[in-house]
Amino acid sequence: MIRTDANRERFLQLVFGNPFNATLLQRLAGLGLPDSCLVSGCLFQTVWNALSGLPPTHGIADYDIFYCDTDDLSWEAEDAVIRRCAAAFADLDIEIQVRNQARVHLWYPEKHGIDCAPITSSRAAIDTFLSPVCCFGIFPGSGDGIDVYAPFGFGDLFGMIVRPNPVRGTASSYDAKVRRWQQCWPGLTVLPWTEGR
Repeated sequence: MIRTDANRERFLQLVFGNPFNATLLQRLAGLGLPDSCLVSGCLFQTVWNALSGLPPTHGIADYDIFYCDTDDLSWEAEDAVIRRCAAAFADLDIEIQVRNQARVHLWYPEKHGIDCAPITSSRAAIDTFLSPVCCFGIFPGSGDGIDVYAPFGFGDLFGMIVRPNPVRGTASSYDAKVRRWQQCWPGLTVLPWTEGR
């Protein structure tokens, strides 16, 4: 069994093999957004690329930034943050998605057809991703300047195993995601939606 700190170091080494991740995190720290982090695909897919011998940015559709501002749930406030981030990252030739997690419950049921309780932190939002292999966040933080959030650990990530997360989601959304992932990363082991739920 690899120690957790060794897993964390390996994870960061592979994630920062994609130079966009390092640049985004560095600039994110300077934006002062509450509870902000780099999450999901740009992290675990960069690791899959390294493990598969693929270019660091292969298959990454967008780079997700979360923040959680529970004080202002208006679209106008979120839009202002999106525009600030667009200006801060304008020189990067990548698609960036910025979302206030405190607002997710306002639009999630209409978009996905299932209820969503209010989210009070970016970590709580990460916990609900479709698969444990997606559940990663890197926060500008203390020590080496980085806080890694990995609620399910690193085993599935380094093993390239995709399984459903029982917290939230639908079979159709899970199946659509894994179909795309298998096209980009054919070495994945995918467990069906029914397993572990």
